Amino acid sequence: MYPREILHWINDAEVAASSAQTFDKRCPIDDRVVAQVARGTAEDVRCATAIAASAADAWGRVPPPRRGEILGRAAALLRLKERELGDIVRTETGKPWKNAVAEVGSSADLGLFVRTERAPVGVCAAIMPFNSPLAGIAWKVFPALLCGNAVVAKSHELTPYTAVAFGKLLQEAGLPRGVYSAVRGLGPEVGAPLVEDPHVNLVSFTGSVATGKLIQKTVSSRPVLAKVCLELGGKNPLVVCDDADLALAAEHAVASAFIDAGQRCAAGSRIIVFDRVYDAFRDAMLARTAAVKVGSNPDDDCGPVISRQSFDRVISAIDAAVKRGARLLTGGHAIDALAPGYYIQPAILEHVAPDDELSQTELFGPVTCLYRVASFDEALALANSTPFGLTGAIHTANSHRIEQFITRYRAGLVSINGPTYGAGPHMPFGGVKNSGNGFREPGTEALDVYCEWKTVVVNHDPAKV
Repeated sequence: MYPREILHWINDAEVAASSAQTFDKRCPIDDRVVAQVARGTAEDVRCATAIAASAADAWGRVPPPRRGEILGRAAALLRLKERELGDIVRTETGKPWKNAVAEVGSSADLGLFVRTERAPVGVCAAIMPFNSPLAGIAWKVFPALLCGNAVVAKSHELTPYTAVAFGKLLQEAGLPRGVYSAVRGLGPEVGAPLVEDPHVNLVSFTGSVATGKLIQKTVSSRPVLAKVCLELGGKNPLVVCDDADLALAAEHAVASAFIDAGQRCAAGSRIIVFDRVYDAFRDAMLARTAAVKVGSNPDDDCGPVISRQSFDRVISAIDAAVKRGARLLTGGHAIDALAPGYYIQPAILEHVAPDDELSQTELFGPVTCLYRVASFDEALALANSTPFGLTGAIHTANSHRIEQFITRYRAGLVSINGPTYGAGPHMPFGGVKNSGNGFREPGTEALDVYCEWKTVVVNHDPAKV
């Protein structure tokens, strides 16, 4: 059951904010205030990081198989508590039940891989967005702990309880006291002190470009540098060639654009279509979009956006694009029958200029744009024309086009005849340009994030050998 009061999780206990202040957590399904959340301060961050620093040394000396045993139990508990945790994710995000439960399963999968022969970093700050609150924590915390680090998590203020529930699960699994903490509060008041804290040796952040760049700058100005891992979103293209299976392409384009109400960094927000099949594909995509069920019930497909602020921002962005000359083909409005929840009818626009704000910035809502191109080279140039490079997809039967797209499209993930998302929980994920700073999570590549290389040189005295 979702608690009425959400506190910090520090030293394996729920702890009130030192300020004694709180803020409201509203459910995006119906705008209800479901909990009061501790509004943390820099003092709370100092407490959490000091405890993490004291616990990190002992945890780092625990043999990797033992660490894996504890985290394996945590993964098993995730599956055992599927309904409980699925309900938390649904309450916090408004996701349909099947999507919330699927997130629990994918989070449990992240607790399976175990191998490290490198040195732990120490204390890791894990800062997550709101869109996949449990998967986001598992994505960072499982590999961080397996590598022998302590973690202080700061999940988004709009999804505050998931990180605490995860802490209770780790405690039940046998994680030593103080190795995992979770602080609650707003970014400037809690996130900034966490990034600045001298105990923190690594900041792993998933979120906006502006915040990621600020974190990079902040860490650079610290007396002692820390590692920074950034995953900063995308403006991901899905290219539909003139030899594509249009029904399949439309299905994947709709799923890419509207699952999780478009609130995912791998969302397909730019659908680039060859001129020869543009009209037929547009019709197929509109028909597929019309079948999307909006709501948070078990059989629904597209939930609400996370907050009233996001709702207003997305609607305003659509209206502004139309005023600039875009054509709204469907959706883009509030769903009165689901008010006061933050539901937006999935929107498709066309005639949006490639350099328009809507083409260049991540909107994080159930909105996508169609673009008409004359050739493969034009499609590729348009795909590469944003400051992002996270994911991309191409639908074609032509092997030459496939190989050219893989080689020439600049991104961290390329999908062939599929959606713009879905690499799997054990595959490395991240991007180039403004989508990230080169690190990849999770997968075995996460070892490069959560471990430090240590070179050891032993010089023997030949006379004593």
